[in-house]
Amino acid sequence: MAMDYSEKVMEHFAHPHNVGVIEDADGVGEVGNAKCGDIMKMYLKIRDGVIEDVKFQTFGCASAIATSSMATDLIKGKPVEDALKLTNQAVVEALDGLPAVKVHCSVLAEQAIKAALADYYKRQGIENEELNACLACGAEHDHGAEDEA
Repeated sequence: MAMDYSEKVMEHFAHPHNVGVIEDADGVGEVGNAKCGDIMKMYLKIRDGVIEDVKFQTFGCASAIATSSMATDLIKGKPVEDALKLTNQAVVEALDGLPAVKVHCSVLAEQAIKAALADYYKRQGIENEELNACLACGAEHDHGAEDEA
């Protein structure tokens, strides 16, 4: 079964941005999808409420790597409040679309960022009930994308 990937997906898969580890990260989040085997880990460096640096490690398919790369591009240099609003649909749109069977990868990218932000808040001693509720819904929840089979 051949997938129809956009040029942006192929570019972010072949040459992903922000790959790696931040050793002294202010927040780290890891999510996975047992169904497909994709695992994403995000690292955040935050200064004065702005995401100064973000890195990721992803084990997965082309879409998982591309969505991780694009998601990090979308939040790097942005205020934490903007990163909290990132949706999987924004990631899909920034990549000029994904095959319907791969939209779950964008959900994982959103969830990995939110898990890293939740870890950041926890380390700061700040409770964010909205973020915790979002994470509790699980990575299978689709935050805006049309997941057509």
